[in-house]
Amino acid sequence: MAATELAQSVTQLSVLDDLPVTRDATTSRVLVNNPLLRVVDFAFDEGQLLTEHASPRAVVVTLLTGTMDFDLEGATHQLVPGDVLYMAPDARHALRATSKCHMQLVMVDVDA
Repeated sequence: MAATELAQSVTQLSVLDDLPVTRDATTSRVLVNNPLLRVVDFAFDEGQLLTEHASPRAVVVTLLTGTMDFDLEGATHQLVPGDVLYMAPDARHALRATSKCHMQLVMVDVDA
């Protein structure tokens, strides 16, 4: 997706329909992207992993469908649809999809 201007409103429709779960894969779609804010939706097949990493941005994670185990700073959380996590900048985290699922990340550049 091209950059989204801060002063530009954007509508994204049928997002989950346009991001199906793919067998043995993790896929993503950028919905909003500007210097302040980045919104990305992910689709995970059961068993897919994101290994431990950190982001310099503040991040809000929302599980939209399915289930996953989400490791955040040494604690594992079993997420179900509607669960939300806030991660401070540089928080170490990882995840494993325990079923087919969709997750949304909202990343905010705290230095912008």
